[in-house]
Amino acid sequence: MGSCGRSSLSFFIASRPFHLRQQSSDRLLPSLGLTHLNLKRRLSLSITSFSTKILSPPPPPLSDKDKRSNALPRGAGEGVKEDARSKLLQVVLVSPQIPGNTGCIARTCAASAVGLHLVGPLGFQVDDAKVKRAGLDYWPFVVVKAHSSWAEFQEYFRKQEGEKRMIAFTKRGTKIHSEFSYRRGDYLLFGSETSGLPPEALSDCKSELYGGGTIRIPMVETYVRCLNLSVSVGVAVYEASRQLNYEQIECAPEGDSVNGEEPLFADDIFA
Repeated sequence: MGSCGRSSLSFFIASRPFHLRQQSSDRLLPSLGLTHLNLKRRLSLSITSFSTKILSPPPPPLSDKDKRSNALPRGAGEGVKEDARSKLLQVVLVSPQIPGNTGCIARTCAASAVGLHLVGPLGFQVDDAKVKRAGLDYWPFVVVKAHSSWAEFQEYFRKQEGEKRMIAFTKRGTKIHSEFSYRRGDYLLFGSETSGLPPEALSDCKSELYGGGTIRIPMVETYVRCLNLSVSVGVAVYEASRQLNYEQIECAPEGDSVNGEEPLFADDIFA
């Protein structure tokens, strides 16, 4: 068939109704029919695979022990022992949402020998790369504990011996952070970046039994709604440490590795 014949045939097929055109195409080009069959087979396999995933039983729930082990970055606390220094002051983050902030706070706690508590629910997975990167290779030198809820942290707090207080840091605090008198055993509480401390935490900080009151860090609110969480923690921790004559801060451990492992980052990228 010449080129003129092929052009006429193409025009004939294009001008016919769609369903007749499809039949003509299948007869003239049988390979298209095979392609259609292959697509149907792939679709069938995809549906079968999806159904298998939906109908397969869910994995068994994690135990409380597994949940706590999964709630901390790998190696956290391995390079330092929990002692009186780490209990002199402690930072409590209630439902933090931004992993980079938590990593930076962990670094501050390592530098100031202050204990760290993470109270869920958290807004991220603690093995998030941003948490690890912000905390650098300092996680092993942070005494950190994870609590799944505020109720669980309350129970932990009640069981702790010695003098202790809960102090809430909030923009509605009644005292300025530098005018407040800190004591040994103070727990410095900070809320989520989006909503602050929950009502139950604020209530406990105001109670006569364990509450130490509410604190604010002064700022110009005309232009800025609030300070960054990690900045607020740094301001509070070092003011409290200054008043306590930096008792908890001692010489850093010698060496650049933990358990023979090299640091995650060789250079201080956040300096």
